[in-house]
Amino acid sequence: MNTSVWQDLAPTRLMADVSLWSANLANLAAGIERLEPFADSFHLDVSDAHFAPSLLFFPDLIRALRPLTNRPFHIHLMVDRPTMLIEEFVASGADVITVHAEVGKSEAAAAIQAILRAGLSAGLALCLDTPVAASEPYLDCIDALLLLGTVLGRKGQDLAPEACDRLASAGSMLGERRGRVRLIADGGIRSNTVPLLRRAGADVIVPGSLVFQSQNLVETFSWLRAL
Repeated sequence: MNTSVWQDLAPTRLMADVSLWSANLANLAAGIERLEPFADSFHLDVSDAHFAPSLLFFPDLIRALRPLTNRPFHIHLMVDRPTMLIEEFVASGADVITVHAEVGKSEAAAAIQAILRAGLSAGLALCLDTPVAASEPYLDCIDALLLLGTVLGRKGQDLAPEACDRLASAGSMLGERRGRVRLIADGGIRSNTVPLLRRAGADVIVPGSLVFQSQNLVETFSWLRAL
């Protein structure tokens, strides 16, 4: 097991893995500059328009953004064949790469091992309709478990009613691994849902519009970190 980038972040407060999908896509540099003093890491979704309906970020873009911040880059691969992309995203400057369990056991396991061999932190993501137990075979190898609280690849959705129960179940299943594996809530991140997700066990949230549309980032992040 490599040393997880998540272990270098504050373990006792809620962490913000800020989603750049919600930034002004015509000026990502400005979004990074504005959020850098507050973000624990930046979350970059990668989608192939097949596994997920959207078509999103690519290695050359990550490489161009990398010099703009020292914050960790968390690459969320919403793709069918993550093993084909690991090497490129490692080279582009990723710190954490998360792959989906739904790609199949052999593909997910191979991708996670490739991430770890490269010295990066590895995460596993579960879609909303995938049983939490599907993560169990990977728990000794991963540094983060990401649970989607909305349908994959679509912005602006409300948090699903079952999202908090799924987080709580995942926390229980982690058991003694709970101190090592970060539990990440992604999707439906609103001012009224963050306290619920935190109480359900989220260590990390993936905020988008909640922070990019904030008129007072000091106030917003002070509130988040007090939860």
